[in-house]
Amino acid sequence: MTTHRPRLRISSAWRVPIAVAATAGAMVVGAIQPVLAIQPAHAQAHEYGCGGEHFVASWAASPTDSVTPMDASGGTVPMTVNNQTFRMVITPHLGGTQVRVRLTNRFGLTPVTFDTVSVADQVSGASAANITPVLFDGKPSTTLAAGADVLSDPVPFTAASFRPLAVSIHVADPVGPPTKHWNANATSYYSPAGSGDLTGQPDPTGFTATTNAWFYVNALDVLAPAETSAIVAFGDSITDGFVGTTPAAVPADRAVADTNGRYPDFLQRRLDDARIPVSVVNAGIGSNRLLTSGEPLLLGPSGLSRFERDVLDQAGVSGVLVQEGINDLGLPPHADAASMIAGYEQLITTARRHGKKIWIGTLLPSSDAVVNGVVLAPRSETDRQQINTWIRSQTLADGIVDFDAALRDPADPAVLQDVYASPDRLHPNPAGYRAMADTIQLSMLAEARSPAC
Repeated sequence: MTTHRPRLRISSAWRVPIAVAATAGAMVVGAIQPVLAIQPAHAQAHEYGCGGEHFVASWAASPTDSVTPMDASGGTVPMTVNNQTFRMVITPHLGGTQVRVRLTNRFGLTPVTFDTVSVADQVSGASAANITPVLFDGKPSTTLAAGADVLSDPVPFTAASFRPLAVSIHVADPVGPPTKHWNANATSYYSPAGSGDLTGQPDPTGFTATTNAWFYVNALDVLAPAETSAIVAFGDSITDGFVGTTPAAVPADRAVADTNGRYPDFLQRRLDDARIPVSVVNAGIGSNRLLTSGEPLLLGPSGLSRFERDVLDQAGVSGVLVQEGINDLGLPPHADAASMIAGYEQLITTARRHGKKIWIGTLLPSSDAVVNGVVLAPRSETDRQQINTWIRSQTLADGIVDFDAALRDPADPAVLQDVYASPDRLHPNPAGYRAMADTIQLSMLAEARSPAC
């Protein structure tokens, strides 16, 4: 067993004692305390090489929390882990013949040791094929401090766009709740406590529990040609692909699980059809806000505080597409247009300082929604219109995407078109997510690519 010792690189994260939390929008009030998030040395390595290939993010899921006792569809999640295996099913957006797996203990309450890790092709359900060990500094195990991430050694394994993979993780020692991404919109599997190491097992025996969350795994990189790059879709539940089933939004619609129907998924298919070598990875977090952190529950750190770790530290990233802010307007403490605009300007400055392109998407209408609507947030529609006017007229970003114009009701621009709306009137349905992807100019994203050397 080896211990991963992260090199000290401190980025800002926040913990918020929760006084009030509401399900879909998860309102939060309370004192905010900064804590230190330690970035592992592997994650900081310069991703570009001069041999004609480099590692590029193919899939990602931003960690949300560890303490929320259920996933987005209402299923329970383990609050303790003890000698069991997690088989997490993920779907890459970019293929390659070598992969790297990033694991996380970002919201763990104690250190965690990953004793054995493997990557495989998902056959169906928890069945896997072509199981390949994943190593860390040449060893099968690695220990992460609370708050840390770790990137694996390169693994000789062939991944393909939209071919699901199974990342299996065995945790032998008793630990607290696992860091997770609350709304996976995908079905994964895990074995009960005491069931042992099943990471090398191809059949589904022993994987008796299912979940619509992702535990521990938060990125997959692939070795790609020099001209290939990644775009990060950054935002809240709309980027995350949440589809509500009730006026209050939750639980998430199980019918969309495993369909890869988020707007970044539809965008990736368009890029693939156009043969543009860009991978779109998802950094959406349900109920996330640009300005206000929502830890320790599922809302995650604020967009400003997680931007570097969830966007800039992704492998081979050349640009970021931002669509976030409706929760800032609709949930207390309510932000106003001026503070939101200042937040966007900060994101733009940060992205530019790191040499990345940045595009800003307009905010979708939700005035008739229970969550974020004008009944609970009377000023939200006025501020949304002011923000969208600024987005359309500003020249600081590298471009804009007018999601609002594409999905709003022509007869009432303050609401979504019925054909694009979930029952909660806040989140798009799958047709709405497709329309969002269709709104994006592919040439704009293609221009962000630059050779690795």
